[in-house]
Amino acid sequence: MSQINSEDVKKVAQLARLELPDEQIDTYTDQLEKILDYIDELGKVDTEGVPPTTRAVEVTNVFREDNVEITNVREQLLDLAPQRERDFYRVPKILSE
Repeated sequence: MSQINSEDVKKVAQLARLELPDEQIDTYTDQLEKILDYIDELGKVDTEGVPPTTRAVEVTNVFREDNVEITNVREQLLDLAPQRERDFYRVPKILSE
């Protein structure tokens, strides 16, 4: 049984402000129908006892101590700029007056 028809596709495209050529409507209708059929198949999977998750593989953040280190690289970093003006990078003007 069809869950979606060409009128549904046209309406969704209009709501999404998408311009779909008329010759593509049937193609998108078939594709969306296949997607909805696949979602129905997923709904049949027994998930009893499976905890909800946001990803397939659990990711754990690894934290480290946030230590302040004194370095003397300021001058080296400023010297990397194509143009430098005292303690600043000199860049081209991008805004007009």
